[in-house]
Amino acid sequence: MKRNRRISAVAALALAALVTGTGAVSAAPAAPVAAHAFDTSQATASASATATAFTRSFHGTLPAPTGPYAAGEDVIHLTDASRLDPWVPSSGPRRLTVTMIYPAVPGTGTPAPYMTLAEAAGHIQRAKIPASSGITPQNLSGVTTHAFDGARPQRGKYPLVVLSPGFGDPRMVLTSLATELASHGYVVALVGPTHEDSGETLANGQTPPCAICDDPKLDMNTVTASRALDTSFVIDQLTHGNTAWGLAHLIDKHEIGMAGHSIGGASAAATMIADPRVQAGVNMDGKFYPVPMPGQINRPFLMLGETDNLPVGGHDTSWGEAWAALGGYKKWLAVTGSNHPSFTDVDLLEEQAGFPTPPLDPARGIVITREYVTAFFDQSLKRIHRPLLDGPTPNNPEVLFQP
Repeated sequence: MKRNRRISAVAALALAALVTGTGAVSAAPAAPVAAHAFDTSQATASASATATAFTRSFHGTLPAPTGPYAAGEDVIHLTDASRLDPWVPSSGPRRLTVTMIYPAVPGTGTPAPYMTLAEAAGHIQRAKIPASSGITPQNLSGVTTHAFDGARPQRGKYPLVVLSPGFGDPRMVLTSLATELASHGYVVALVGPTHEDSGETLANGQTPPCAICDDPKLDMNTVTASRALDTSFVIDQLTHGNTAWGLAHLIDKHEIGMAGHSIGGASAAATMIADPRVQAGVNMDGKFYPVPMPGQINRPFLMLGETDNLPVGGHDTSWGEAWAALGGYKKWLAVTGSNHPSFTDVDLLEEQAGFPTPPLDPARGIVITREYVTAFFDQSLKRIHRPLLDGPTPNNPEVLFQP
């Protein structure tokens, strides 16, 4: 089934009845099981998926990072006093939860949870996962991340990469990419989209649910505009003095990139248009809202997604339009056999929970995403040439290059 990549297919990680897709925003289907168990954004699967059997005992494990550094983790809470929350103004100023993942000394710190118990409970509730599934807040929050709380940081300064998840998705769905980048010498900020997913635990201990996920009239341009403001605020907080995060001295404020999945990828483009500090961007399988105009983005940009949109003029015409408008260094890569969540943790966790997977092996999807996104930022922010980006390679036959 063709999809409009308006929203992410990685929404909640709730493991069992979350929905995938990216068309008009809608509520989860009545049936408690869907093809993409970790995804709360929207149903696009056939009814036959409801026959899927649940795994009785879930033990999720993300792949270990491959770089020379360990991945340290801190969770910070930021409040933008300059604006009200755009989705729930009555809640007061915009509040964000941000997971900072950074290059750390191996063997230090303690294993970091995947999410809080409240966040996991929110996913399970929104997904309508039955108790008989064996999926609990405890085992969902306990997915092995290979990130370590309180780990001792490496010395030096590192480029900053901001990661933005898909619509309906919590920040955690990009954890495997974040730990990989940190292990290769990046500081990563996973920014939680408050009121845009099944719950982000805030500084006051509250975990508010999604306020806009079921709004069929939602203008997705307002979402990318809001996330651009969120990102610029987070960058301000991390680079203006060292008050927001105790390890902010690790950040090279002159080398900043952004990557996102689905609407998060569109938000990377929107942020680059609004904030010249973001020097490189990555859109992973997201429809562009809005489509950049010629001259608006003349910095490096990577488009990484499914094959539906190749060649130019494919299913999502915004990709061809954006490709024509992008200036400077650009790459458009399509991954054979992938689906919308292939560029996140979702497919792998669903496989571990016993759900069907796309033609592309979920672990392979994570490997491809990590390798190409890291190579792109190495080349764009560290000025290190990566031959991987020059064209097709025998080791990655699934990856197609747009001429």
